Amino acid sequence: MKASLKNYRHAPRKVRLIANALRGKTVADSLVMLSFMPQKAALPLKKLVASAFANAKQVDVEVTEAGLKIKIITVDKGVVFVRHMPRAMGRAAPINRECSHVRIELGPVVESSAPLVEVERVEKVAAKKKTIKK
Repeated sequence: MKASLKNYRHAPRKVRLIANALRGKTVADSLVMLSFMPQKAALPLKKLVASAFANAKQVDVEVTEAGLKIKIITVDKGVVFVRHMPRAMGRAAPINRECSHVRIELGPVVESSAPLVEVERVEKVAAKKKTIKK
């Protein structure tokens, strides 16, 4: 399921730090991580993950937080508000106030066969060593 947060008044580079930490984690793990992160953007992202989970819950009632992971999370640049600060000799310096657009997509957790593949690889290497020794 998908959820989005538009025109969040925080710079995208600051929000991306948190988003990169969440990518690939389960919903349960990401909610716990966001609870303990000191960054200001952690709370809105926590609400966004919870919203995406609620959207998934409406489609399939039996889905759990451990059964979904964050498949895609993107942080894009939004509107930039330009303000000016008076400077010396009648000049003005621009102040850019950036906004972010955050999109999240959840997907099912797929049990990978990576450990099994690793065991098969080790067995092949062991078999090759036995044939070389003969």
